Amino acid sequence: MSPIFNIRKATPLILLTLATFTALLSACSNYDPVPVEKCNEVVKHARKVLGSMAPDSRTMMADCKAASDSERGCVMAASKKGAIAQCM
Repeated sequence: MSPIFNIRKATPLILLTLATFTALLSACSNYDPVPVEKCNEVVKHARKVLGSMAPDSRTMMADCKAASDSERGCVMAASKKGAIAQCM
């Protein structure tokens, strides 16, 4: 009786999938850290990207100050609304 799933043929595909997933995951989580002192720049950039969907500046400033350096870096790297939403 032959096995339905041939592990020898599937191993390269499994390794490729794992390597791709790992690369994508690390690419999405490594941003240059942005210190809290640059929140004015972060808020300005976020307002530009979000346009009319941006919350008021006071709320955005409070969120920026509460965020981590990496999360602020994520916002600065974002160029689309959806990318900013994934930062926090």
